[in-house]
Amino acid sequence: MIAFTPGEPAGIGPDLAVMLAQEERNYDVVAFCDQTLLLERADTLDLPLSLSTLPPVEFRGEFPYSRAAGTLTIHPVAVESPVVAGELNSDNANYVLNCISLATEACLAGDTSALVTGPIHKGIINQAISDTNAPLFSGHTEYLQKLCGVDEVVMMLAHNELGSTLRVALATTHLPLSEVAAAITSEKLTKIIMTLDQGLRKNINIKNPKIVVAGLNPHAGEDGYLGREELEVITPTLEKLRSQGLNLTGPLPADTLFTRPNLLEYDAVLAMYHDQGLPVLKYSGFGEAVNITLGLPFLRTSVDHGTALELAGSGEIKTGSLKAAVEVANLTDLNRT
Repeated sequence: MIAFTPGEPAGIGPDLAVMLAQEERNYDVVAFCDQTLLLERADTLDLPLSLSTLPPVEFRGEFPYSRAAGTLTIHPVAVESPVVAGELNSDNANYVLNCISLATEACLAGDTSALVTGPIHKGIINQAISDTNAPLFSGHTEYLQKLCGVDEVVMMLAHNELGSTLRVALATTHLPLSEVAAAITSEKLTKIIMTLDQGLRKNINIKNPKIVVAGLNPHAGEDGYLGREELEVITPTLEKLRSQGLNLTGPLPADTLFTRPNLLEYDAVLAMYHDQGLPVLKYSGFGEAVNITLGLPFLRTSVDHGTALELAGSGEIKTGSLKAAVEVANLTDLNRT
């Protein structure tokens, strides 16, 4: 069974949940969200929706999950303030985090096998916690890492095109560019690459993953004339991991690495920072790609887009990325059973 969290209630996440429910499904899914919110959004979209509430674990037994078109099973989580489509409200930031936390607990307990997440608004969450001593919220990936208590996770986006799959993983995620170079240490790279290799084997069923690693600097440092990170950190780390049996290429200049002939040779690209790798991936398949978190005790997938506040309740959104995220999660669910 797949857990689904729609994300920011004022955005298109509730729309995605309603639209997910419109098609008959061959898998079980439970949405962690507010019941009234979904019914109101379905009414706005003029789409049929019948909800069934998941009972407590001890009373579930052979509970019949809703698979029919126009139905959805939910684990009810109450919003803290009325929701207006398109209008952010920091009062509901805790609601967003509660949905994620409860769905994560279900995955860790084995009640659900994978987690699919809708888009969240990091700014409004940070606005809500700005008067507390809590650390800044940097995103789903880091929050799930903390909830699960794991040492390292890897953000990887994937897109299927013309029979091949482009997978781009990140060595660093939501960091200011000025902090990236210092964050790329041999210890960090080793953990990231090991997590990526193991995740490709476990979650994507690739027996001997071929990973190509981008350099940090232009021309991969040009033998040290354009930066020494490749010489002093990246190359020695890759050599050490190759000696342990990992199939690694690089570091290569990012501008020539991201060409179709090169990409067809590898199962995944490891980019050094967020905006080095993701613009290429999103140019290739924005709206159809899936965000995958590797390194958690369960598989988490997500849409590749944001909250699109201006489209909430409009009926004009596309569901390609959600369908891709569910498809990857569903494969994990089938493999488990």
